[in-house]
Amino acid sequence: MSKLVVFGATGYAGGLITEEALRRGHSVVGVARKAAGLPESVDARSGSIHDATFVAEVTRGADVLVVATHGAADEQGHGLLDALPSLVEAARAANARLSFVGGAGSLRVSENGPRLIDTPDFPAEYKGEAGSHAEVLEALRALPEGVDWFYVSPAAEFGAWIPGERTGTFRVGGDVLLTAADGHSRISGADFAIAYLDEIEQPKHPRARFSVAY
Repeated sequence: MSKLVVFGATGYAGGLITEEALRRGHSVVGVARKAAGLPESVDARSGSIHDATFVAEVTRGADVLVVATHGAADEQGHGLLDALPSLVEAARAANARLSFVGGAGSLRVSENGPRLIDTPDFPAEYKGEAGSHAEVLEALRALPEGVDWFYVSPAAEFGAWIPGERTGTFRVGGDVLLTAADGHSRISGADFAIAYLDEIEQPKHPRARFSVAY
């Protein structure tokens, strides 16, 4: 059994990862700005990922840090990239693996093609969030070898508006967007969480990004 600290535990992806972790018998510290409403078995902690002192305290003794928060800047002007140094330091102090729920925007549409975010049809209203997550991925790739991390990109169609079903069947890819025969790229929230916990329990992507889709 591992101890997970989930930042963004009240959000869509963070909540599903928390549920899957509990289902598998792991202990979870659920972190959010307002952590009320989490399952009773979760150690709910209210605080900000941008508070380095709080991050250091709440991650003490953790095995895995799960970051499932927005990438773009909040109302105070703090983006996820700004929190990365304190998250890395906390992971080092706890000897924990650092992990991120990423976006699909930084995936390439083909082996040598452009990133999804750079294609003409990518929605303008999502570019800020997608670009922020892409910056986090590049910063992770630049970290020294001693920091263990992984970053999971969902399919293009992923979110609370298209929750889908728990099937336990999906494909795992790399830096290229996975699409089905009908041209769609989808993954349910529950199956994304399964893939995430699979990586925690049986690491196959050290210091790497992988993607999940049907």
